[in-house]
Amino acid sequence: MEQSYKKTSMSSTQKKEESTNILSIDIGGTGIKACILTPEGTLYSDYTKVPTPKKSTPQEVIKVIRELVRPLDDYGKIAIGFPGYVKCGRVETAPNLAKNKWAGFHLAQEISDLLEKPVRLINDADQQALGIISAEGFEIVLTLGTGFGTSLTYDGELLPHLELAHFPISKTKDYDDYIGNRALEKEGKKEWNERLQRIIEIFKTVFNYDKLYLGGGNAKHIAFDLDHNISVVSNRDGIKGGAKLWAAEEKYHIFTTYPKLNTKDGK
Repeated sequence: MEQSYKKTSMSSTQKKEESTNILSIDIGGTGIKACILTPEGTLYSDYTKVPTPKKSTPQEVIKVIRELVRPLDDYGKIAIGFPGYVKCGRVETAPNLAKNKWAGFHLAQEISDLLEKPVRLINDADQQALGIISAEGFEIVLTLGTGFGTSLTYDGELLPHLELAHFPISKTKDYDDYIGNRALEKEGKKEWNERLQRIIEIFKTVFNYDKLYLGGGNAKHIAFDLDHNISVVSNRDGIKGGAKLWAAEEKYHIFTTYPKLNTKDGK
């Protein structure tokens, strides 16, 4: 009887570990979203969202993620998009979360240990870009939300991440200040649209991109005609990004973190 019990328990565990589905988490300055995707990027579970905690320290954000994903199961990997610069699973900057609390924080390891699954953590605009781009030529994704997110890709491959949001656009403002949500609320839609037009002209001159995608929650406020190679996209258009992240080769900032409890043979 004992032998039979052990065999059943092992089989159940193995089945759970072999799931090819991906838990995709998107951490934003105002909301945190999660869903389960198939390896092809199809929604396997409902898309759920909760507000980002006001005290958005690492501990508070992890607490929210724990509750958000509690009803979700049947996944074997985790993809996380984060609003800042991340490298090898570790947060370097988090301008729209708790100030001076995130630098050096190993978020990927914390989530991997918490949920006992391997994690890939990248910038949130990069994760969204993977689900949006056509994978042909030089493509740029800009996200217009709490801040200004950017992602550069070539033939479907993420290029090294650049935090262009913090590149100065004037003596006193960077792109986050100039076009972020605070600027929209302070200056109004007309001025915000004029600023966005100036930014697009700068990007056309500097990058000479093949395609440009404008996403994020504030993209709905765009009120001017766009060039033929510029498209407005929704957050749901980028939902496949979590699956595409796990299909990508480990390169530049794509890095896999494994649970400390399951590090045998590096897995």
